[in-house]
Amino acid sequence: MEEKKLRPSINCLNLIKKYEGFKSKAYLCPAGIPSIGYGSTFWTDNSRVKLGQEISMENAERLVIYYLANTAHFIPDVNQNQFDSLCSFIYNVGVANFRKSTLLKKIIDNPNDITIRDEFMKWTMGRVRGSLTQLPGLVKRRMAEADLYFKPIDNGENNIKQ
Repeated sequence: MEEKKLRPSINCLNLIKKYEGFKSKAYLCPAGIPSIGYGSTFWTDNSRVKLGQEISMENAERLVIYYLANTAHFIPDVNQNQFDSLCSFIYNVGVANFRKSTLLKKIIDNPNDITIRDEFMKWTMGRVRGSLTQLPGLVKRRMAEADLYFKPIDNGENNIKQ
């Protein structure tokens, strides 16, 4: 029997939208990278977002869904809430950072290890005027991701259409 592949649910999309916010015009994120919509840095053709570009809210949502569909295979076998939480995390920190993280190592060892919550909280820093600084928005986002990660499953079908 083939195992069912998880897809991001509406919970994942809503989490990303809440913490990224929507901007129709390209802007520089706190790290100085041109971003658009809900924090996207690339278009579906893999070209980088450039200042001066614009996007509709509907297309920005499609861009998030496209990104998630192309990164979800980096997530080990977990339940839906854990998967959604990790999709949001990867969307924010990137695949490369996730793949070398202690968070991933702990999930592979035991996806229900309570110290995984602490690993989320190690990712709350950002560069502000060149200095690494704890960002209150990232603290809130990591708490929300960790809360979703450990939230019991309700078995509702909330998958978003790809």
